Amino acid sequence: MRAPRPHVVVLLALVGLCARSGSVAADPHGAFRLIVNPANPVSGLDRSFVAEAFLKKTTRWPNDELIRPVDLEADSPVRRRFSDEVLKRSVAAVKSYWQQLVFSGRGLPPPELDNEDQIVRFVLKNLGAIGYVSGSTDIEGAKVISVR
Repeated sequence: MRAPRPHVVVLLALVGLCARSGSVAADPHGAFRLIVNPANPVSGLDRSFVAEAFLKKTTRWPNDELIRPVDLEADSPVRRRFSDEVLKRSVAAVKSYWQQLVFSGRGLPPPELDNEDQIVRFVLKNLGAIGYVSGSTDIEGAKVISVR
C-alpha cells in the first residue's frame, strides 16, 4: 500500500480540526438553531410547543406575547431538517396543510424569507418572533433556545 501524499494528510487533519471545533463553514445536512428575539424570556421549549407555534395552533408565548414564526424557503436544507425533526412532517406536507387552511379561510402560513440573514433581521425586529437558521449563520445577538 502506498503512503498518502503530504497534502492529503494535511487536508484530512484540517477537516478533523474543523469538525471538532464546530467551525465548519457550511452544514451539508441542514442542521439548525432555533432563535428568538433577545428580549424573549424563554430559554428552551418542548418540541410540541414549537411545532404548534409554526403550524399556528398555538399563537401566544407564555408571557402572552403574539408568536410570530418565520420560515425559510421550501427548498432550503435547513427548513427540510427543521420540518422533519420539529414538525414531524415533510416540507411538502406542511405546504399542503397550509394550502387547506388558506383555501378554507382559516389561516395564513408564516412568512417565507429568502435567506437566513433575513430570518435573523426579522427575529431581531419582532419581539414575538421565532425562526431557525443553520449553525454557521451569524445570529447578530438573537437568542438561541433549546428544543426538548
